[in-house]
Amino acid sequence: MSLDFIQKSQLPTRWGMFELHGFHDAAKDKEHIVLSLGPISGAGSVLVRIHSECLTGDSLFSLRCDCGSQLEEAMRLIAKEGRGAVLYLRQEGRGIGLLNKIKAYHLQDEGADTVEANEQLGFDPDMRDYSMCQSIFEHFEIDNVRLLTNNPKKVQALEEMGIVVSERIALQTGQNPHNEAYLAVKAGKLGHLFDKNKS
Repeated sequence: MSLDFIQKSQLPTRWGMFELHGFHDAAKDKEHIVLSLGPISGAGSVLVRIHSECLTGDSLFSLRCDCGSQLEEAMRLIAKEGRGAVLYLRQEGRGIGLLNKIKAYHLQDEGADTVEANEQLGFDPDMRDYSMCQSIFEHFEIDNVRLLTNNPKKVQALEEMGIVVSERIALQTGQNPHNEAYLAVKAGKLGHLFDKNKS
């Protein structure tokens, strides 16, 4: 999958001055962005977060998931390090889309867990695709990353495209009473790695 780089601009945030890079996937008519800070092109192992869009968590402050908290923590850690990147991928609801995600939330309100809800709607538990990352990494000349993730499938996806994942850094934040069951399912059914001693 090849993405077209469109343009970049500065993006001031409370963590510092990031650069915002826009990419377009013509085949799927999808827009993806990268938030970068400091020198990342051809600069050794880069601190990276691959983050799939979550409107409810990232923008509406939902406590049903840990997505918004993970995005904020990733930006904070990148700013602390002085360089790194967030690949923000437009694949809402693990790839099922926003309206289907609301349908899945309704099923969860009635007792289904996050995996069961997707399956009841006729979807796989996780429909996300990380192949677009290859074009992004090639654009920035990145071939070695320290990946901020709890999801081993992201590590596997990058390694399969030839990216060296020199370290997986846990991103465990945002736990609350509303997402306890959700996080338990992520660990038990989706294979996410959590340190049970962390709160």
